[in-house]
Amino acid sequence: MTGSEVLTTVAMRALESRVIAGGTTGLALMERAGAAVAGHIRLRWPKAGRAVVLCGPGNNGGDGYVIARHLAQAGWQVRLLGTDTATPDAAEMRRRWAGGVEPLTKVALNTADAEVYVDAIFGIGLTRPPEGEIAAILARLYARTGDAQFYGPRTVAVDCPSGLDLDSGRWLPLPQGLGVPDSGTRLTVTFHSLKPGHLLADGPTACGEVVVAPIFDFQPAPSSGEGWVLRPPTEPGILTATAAPLAKTGGHKFTHGHALILAGGFGYGGAARLAARAALRVGAGLVTLGPPKSALIEHAGPPDALMRRGVDDAPTLAALLEDDRITAVALGPGCGIDRAGHLIDPILASRRPCVLDADALSALATRGFAGLHDGCVLTPHEGEFARLFPDLSPQTNKLAATREAAARSGAVVLLKGPDTVIAAPDGQARIHSAYDIPWLATAGAGDVLTGLIAGLLARSMPPLEAAATGAFLHGAAARRFGPGLIADDLPDLIPAVLRDLA
Repeated sequence: MTGSEVLTTVAMRALESRVIAGGTTGLALMERAGAAVAGHIRLRWPKAGRAVVLCGPGNNGGDGYVIARHLAQAGWQVRLLGTDTATPDAAEMRRRWAGGVEPLTKVALNTADAEVYVDAIFGIGLTRPPEGEIAAILARLYARTGDAQFYGPRTVAVDCPSGLDLDSGRWLPLPQGLGVPDSGTRLTVTFHSLKPGHLLADGPTACGEVVVAPIFDFQPAPSSGEGWVLRPPTEPGILTATAAPLAKTGGHKFTHGHALILAGGFGYGGAARLAARAALRVGAGLVTLGPPKSALIEHAGPPDALMRRGVDDAPTLAALLEDDRITAVALGPGCGIDRAGHLIDPILASRRPCVLDADALSALATRGFAGLHDGCVLTPHEGEFARLFPDLSPQTNKLAATREAAARSGAVVLLKGPDTVIAAPDGQARIHSAYDIPWLATAGAGDVLTGLIAGLLARSMPPLEAAATGAFLHGAAARRFGPGLIADDLPDLIPAVLRDLA
């Protein structure tokens, strides 16, 4: 997957309606969707074999009838399982199939039936848990119960594995006794764009390889605020829009901004140094580290490019921020909650772009959101998020919770995790999926992310884009290093990542 628009299910349905209103029939879209899935099956299984296609009552089932027809025309032996009821378009595709249809609700799957199982039962619109015999079939496909064999690794899903909520990425619960879904598909083919559930929560495991198939005659205008997925580039130059503002094209050090990274007391300076090194590497023209004067000696070592300035209290910080050449501030890593609480007010009063992380978030949870503005970026992990927004549940829907948090606080919120979600107060959102880099879960990695965002803010990148670009660079550096990564490795990998983007 590469960078692309991410549409909620409501937005996708609205887009389909616009396309149909423009003259493309629903049958034409269904034909293209089914043909695309059949084509991807044949790419991965070049030798025609046996397929079982399971068709539900909606348009997802209609796609399944098209898939069955195309596979049969290509020489596959197809067993088709369907329902008695169908939408008008799906019923027409069932008629065009013209082959046998066994009752879906009375089938007994057998592992010897086929090399490929096509899940076209439920698509993007399912919002309630599956029930009855269909729930039992889905349990055979995706849920582990004792020693029962399940079929996920040889299943191809149309839009998503049936039973996955494509807005939240959560499995809808199966009835008691049918097990818990924990098997992913081999392949998921979705249409026009990714959906949030492909990237969040259970989605990456459930969906396996995800392919986005174009089915529209034209490229509809993007849907404002639905989100943007950030993934590693698969072709040179695909992220030139990201690389361009990171290039330095002239000027002097102050042209590229001055980031102030505030540090804690003696013995707690490592986190702030990680952030400061990251801000330097991402191209801030100057970076100043601001510990208490008593802790300055701790920061006497390299990098020599890093400036140091003793900041003992809020009045000292307020005086320092009178220098308008300081263009961004980071507060929190290794700072201590009391110290962070005293330093928040002069930062917010200065209206500088800022990153509030770690101890600053703990202080903010007590202090409240007064004074926050749209130049602020909050970077909580889930525990900190729960303290800041105790009534919001990322476990239910991480994208919705992060958007609501941004709207309430008036700041950009970056909720960390293997499915990082970034949202702005106006509802715009970005998703960065990092399930493929578990070694990024290491002490100090979040401090590096804070520094990357602060460096980008210092360079005048808008807060939402600074947070999203920081998350992308952070993940790209971790991918480049591989297992064994520690946080100290990350800042020094940023130049190689920027070269990759050039």
